[in-house]
Amino acid sequence: MSERPPKIPESVLVVIHTPALDVLLIERADAPGFWQSVTGSKDDAFETLMQTCLREVAEETGIVIGSPAVPIAALRDWQLANVYEIYPRWRHRYASGVTHNTEHVFGLAVPRDITLRLNPREHVQHAWLPWREAADRCFSPSNAEAVLQLPRFA
Repeated sequence: MSERPPKIPESVLVVIHTPALDVLLIERADAPGFWQSVTGSKDDAFETLMQTCLREVAEETGIVIGSPAVPIAALRDWQLANVYEIYPRWRHRYASGVTHNTEHVFGLAVPRDITLRLNPREHVQHAWLPWREAADRCFSPSNAEAVLQLPRFA
């Protein structure tokens, strides 16, 4: 079995929300109790941040950006980036010596009744929460801060 290549330390964070500012959070399968927005690293150096968003949202939630229910214009680059120290429990996924990640923040407006299909290898359950409550539930400080920015960008 071949070994996976190291993760690229550049990722996206996509705050999925309704027009009423309810936020979708998903619970990690590998860390029970860790709730977050959709997040994921670029697959390769040539993948754009927009492509990463499209792929990660589809993989983690089943939501297809660019579909009739969720047009491409529903995805907005908030022009925010966070640089943070990678949690030690996940550093083994990166090249030796990599300790920090740059995370680019996006927002995605969706209808409240959108159908979700979680990837069970990544996430075990989801919750729609009012934005302040969602921020309180996020395990990651940068994710919580992004959710708190939602009224400014929505």
